[in-house]
Amino acid sequence: MTGKEALYIILVYFALLIGISYLTSLKSTKKSFFTGDRKSPWFLVAFGMIGATLSGITFISIPGSVYEKGMLYMPMTFGFFFGYLAVAFILIPLYYRLNLTSIYTYLRGRFGVFSFKTGAISFLVSRIIGASLRLYLVAQVLEIFLFKPTGIPYWVGVLVTIGLIWVYTFKSGIKTIVWTDTLQTAAILFAAGATIYFLSTLNSDGFGGLFDTLEQSDMLSFKGGMLKSENPWLGMFNGVVFAIVMSGLDQDIMQKNLTCKNSKEASKNIFWFSVVLVPINFAFLGLGILLFETFMDNGDLTFQMVEKINEFGEIVKEPLYQLRNGSEMVEVAKDQIYPSLAKFGYFPKWLSVVFLIGLIAAAYSSADSALTSLTTSMCIDIFEKEDEKTRIFVHILMSFVLFGVIMVFKFINEDGIIWALFKWTGFTYGPLLGLYSVGILTKVKVNDFAVPFIAVFSAVSSFLLAHFLGLGFEILAINGAITVIGLVVFKKRSKYNLDADVLND
Repeated sequence: MTGKEALYIILVYFALLIGISYLTSLKSTKKSFFTGDRKSPWFLVAFGMIGATLSGITFISIPGSVYEKGMLYMPMTFGFFFGYLAVAFILIPLYYRLNLTSIYTYLRGRFGVFSFKTGAISFLVSRIIGASLRLYLVAQVLEIFLFKPTGIPYWVGVLVTIGLIWVYTFKSGIKTIVWTDTLQTAAILFAAGATIYFLSTLNSDGFGGLFDTLEQSDMLSFKGGMLKSENPWLGMFNGVVFAIVMSGLDQDIMQKNLTCKNSKEASKNIFWFSVVLVPINFAFLGLGILLFETFMDNGDLTFQMVEKINEFGEIVKEPLYQLRNGSEMVEVAKDQIYPSLAKFGYFPKWLSVVFLIGLIAAAYSSADSALTSLTTSMCIDIFEKEDEKTRIFVHILMSFVLFGVIMVFKFINEDGIIWALFKWTGFTYGPLLGLYSVGILTKVKVNDFAVPFIAVFSAVSSFLLAHFLGLGFEILAINGAITVIGLVVFKKRSKYNLDADVLND
């Protein structure tokens, strides 16, 4: 596929998204951008959420991680299912009962303005990091397919793609995204299915042979025993916590669910989405196994551990993947194996086209809703204004913020994007987990003024614990627990208790 062909595909795809945006904005109201007028069919939201949840992270990183990690991601996926049940039957009814647009306004009513602002800022930091990582990952692939072949500078390509997202979301926001996510989810699933079909044509036994390959593969395991980082039960627990926090306490995901007609339909949407997500994640892991088994058997893809000198001058062993490109073996990051197979001619042209469409869909199904939710939270939670002038200004501002962070990540060039994403959000989402846990599960009245300091202490101490103790995803639960302890220790004390303390002294 040439760079010009890739450019035409992307332009046609965005033209389709802009067309959907135009149609959905015809009967928009002032609230459409934020709430979708509360008219979205639950099944449409559920299907669209699949694409938003998968994103470029699952589409690329999960298949690329399976050689080293096996099915280690699967227990976490099972945990997601139980976490989403808690969201469906505890958080969704609460948000609808309070008629919330931004879910963080709950904290203002429960604790006070400092808690409210702390929750919103925690989300903004988390979502900016997460959305930027997702877009960065896809921009790396677009650089191979589009930017370099056409001579487009990396920064120009990133800026234009974010600008195109702004174009089709600025008018109706979440109302448009509910519909565009449906198209994007279909494109992602079709791309994965088409790749599996192509692999079946390379196997003499067709689909039956693919199932045999999966069953016999050493990668169809949890790659370890009961070590902390390999314990499937711990992985499931982490999945429960992550689902609750990264969906139920996340304005991005919740804003889509709050476009449903009522609480019952929104809960139904979450339930069926969680059921479908388990086999879909298994399919992506299976796709990764099939890619490795197929091309490693042919000798086109190799793996070895090599010694390198890290930034501290220490000799460490790191994984090295190499893929044959013509007559030479080229080093590729594990996040780039799937797209490199398409770029280096291992896929037929039709599949390369389908892959590129799926990749674009995976990127923008999460990026467009992230931009909308960031705009919503900034308007309602930070500026506390919902007028059109403020909304448009913030929408533009958030677009440039995402662009800036992506350019920072370009210089960092972090490997293993999926794991880096979860690690970072563990530090910023932890205070949210603690605040909502105390707010919903207890009657404690916290010292509102102390909340920002407790949140910062929780995030910093969690970072240090993770660094020195080698903690993994469980840091999110620990982070939340530290916040809970801080909120209880510095709770608001009643006049009766203060008088009692004076008497005791």
